[in-house]
Amino acid sequence: MPTDRARIAGVYLLTPDAVGSAFERVLGVVEQALAAGVRVVQYRSKRAGASEREQQARALVQLVQSAGALAIVNDRVELALAVGADGVHLGRDDGDVRAARALMPDGLLGVSCYDDLARAGHVVTDGADAIAFGSMFPSSTKPQAVHAPLELLAAARSRWPTRRVIAIGGIDGGNIHEVAEAGAHAAALISAVFDADNPGRAAAALVHLFNEGQQRHESQRAVV
Repeated sequence: MPTDRARIAGVYLLTPDAVGSAFERVLGVVEQALAAGVRVVQYRSKRAGASEREQQARALVQLVQSAGALAIVNDRVELALAVGADGVHLGRDDGDVRAARALMPDGLLGVSCYDDLARAGHVVTDGADAIAFGSMFPSSTKPQAVHAPLELLAAARSRWPTRRVIAIGGIDGGNIHEVAEAGAHAAALISAVFDADNPGRAAAALVHLFNEGQQRHESQRAVV
């Protein structure tokens, strides 16, 4: 099992779909976010063809790892292995978790659990390092996504203390502190950075707000 799962922490930046020259802006925004303190970036692409997808993923992984941050690939274990990513993140329809662990025994493995603690238990047994819950808030990226209550984050963290809990869905500067206070180790987001007028400044503010919320969570746990 990977020993560096604790590095899945803080603002967890997902990339938007981009093809052709538009991906240059993605790399530019990621570079700003890394400079602002983001430590996890996940490559996410639904539109690019296989060859372009590999080129994009390779460029992103190189950029992210050169900054000392984690580079995760969405959906595709084979792509993650091909480009030397630190791990992969799987949704419900992205293949068997146990098979992914067998293919990537030393990589980080995250799995989407939506609003389902039972699913989380199954994927943890199958080797998941990180379990993601959401949508925590209404999301423009996935407007039809199920709603996951904040209480799930604390429940998951308590039940599987050696795993990392990720919150996703509609997270921005107005609510990121809520998921941190509720117990999320990381907050995954896209629009709050990529749609900002100044992505670097937005990323820095999100990192600060998450850290503040996490400190309040730790203080509450210490009191209890």
